[in-house]
Amino acid sequence: MDTEKSLYEKVGGQAAIEQIVDDFYNHVLADDTVNKFFANTDMKKQRRHQTAFISYALGGPQYTGRSMEKAHAGLNLQPEHFDAIAKHLGEAMTAYGISQDDINTALDRVASLKDAVLYK
Repeated sequence: MDTEKSLYEKVGGQAAIEQIVDDFYNHVLADDTVNKFFANTDMKKQRRHQTAFISYALGGPQYTGRSMEKAHAGLNLQPEHFDAIAKHLGEAMTAYGISQDDINTALDRVASLKDAVLYK
């Protein structure tokens, strides 16, 4: 019987991911490389959306938001923007005490979406 926990369960589920996303956006909004993309964003809604997405990416409940292409349409995100976001996610996960192996797994999953996000 396979009793291995999903990454979602290992990090602490919904409540933990909400805290990680809050910390993540604290870093993002302080970063002049990427904060301009959120200048006119409802951050409460954005945090809920990002929590749902990260939860799904880590093996949690099904994600029902817009596609990555639609969510990033018109932003013309470049590799340095994607890399800054990934760095801040890694930092937030580190601050929450998640193991480097689990962080690497999560960031690999996020990296798999790079083509769906960049240059849209």
